[in-house]
Amino acid sequence: MTNSGTGVDESYRPLPTLYLTFLTFWFISVCSWTTYTFRTRRFQWNNLQWALTSVPLIKALQLMLSFLFWYSCFNFQICSLWMSFGVYVTGVLFQTASLVSFLLISHGYCIMCERLSLNERRTTAALACVFYLTVVGYKACMPYFSVLLLLNYFISFYMIFHHISQNLLVLREQLSIIESEDVHTMHDAVYKKYTMFKKFQGAMQIVATAETVIYMNMDDSSENYWIRLLIREWAQLCIFVYIGWIFRSQDFAPHFTIIPATKAKGEILVPPIYSIEMDAATFKEFSSHEWHIGVPTSTSHDESNKDEVLVIIQHPRVQRIRKLDVFSHSADSCVRSQ
Repeated sequence: MTNSGTGVDESYRPLPTLYLTFLTFWFISVCSWTTYTFRTRRFQWNNLQWALTSVPLIKALQLMLSFLFWYSCFNFQICSLWMSFGVYVTGVLFQTASLVSFLLISHGYCIMCERLSLNERRTTAALACVFYLTVVGYKACMPYFSVLLLLNYFISFYMIFHHISQNLLVLREQLSIIESEDVHTMHDAVYKKYTMFKKFQGAMQIVATAETVIYMNMDDSSENYWIRLLIREWAQLCIFVYIGWIFRSQDFAPHFTIIPATKAKGEILVPPIYSIEMDAATFKEFSSHEWHIGVPTSTSHDESNKDEVLVIIQHPRVQRIRKLDVFSHSADSCVRSQ
């Protein structure tokens, strides 16, 4: 059965309400995420959080255009071609932005390093461009693009899981170093990163499974389209809310933001941790403000130690371990002042 004015199938009647509902959810998510990230900007290096803002923003724009398109079709008998094209473009942009955000997190951006290496930036940009063009060709039903899209997904998820595994390996190495050097205060910060990547790894497994199910479902019938849309939209919302909750700006464990400037290619720097003493007068003259993170080397909390002041300084020598491409996130050295 079709609408007598425009010939629109009546099975699509629930779509305006459905799109409006999800638009409300995503719009609230955008506002909440932006406000919360701004308010907690002092807690964390939050360039990652600002980058992730693009995902719900693009999704909200897509849902708004989808709602306006279907609402005008049923209520004004006007189905705008340009509005449908806007839905198409924003849908592709949303998928591309999602992939880029997954790649940034898997590389450890603002978690394991302050910024990505040149090679990582080039690889991420190239994957995003190829993915965008492949999705455009797939949605345009061009020959062989379904195979190219499948290949692109395979490469992208392989890289994501590969980098997650690398970061987990590095964090396990750091935990062992911290335990051997008896610097227990840093344990919580490193373990926090480890749990974040483990949760993200599980979320990516769900995303990979969901994408496989979506593209295996070739049913294009209109009778149950709104049900399939409902399931897909709920799945996307839940996944991104979960990932956003994991990587939100927050007051992490102490020393979480001890991060190097860049990554090193082909090696990991594992610095030794030393404890040296200086008197209070000498410490007051210490002027290297960029080295200000405290790392206690003693767990004693008695009255005689209450005035201890502890800072990290960079030691000029480090032990180099080859065949890993991420900086160690351990402290270079620590100074103990009594």
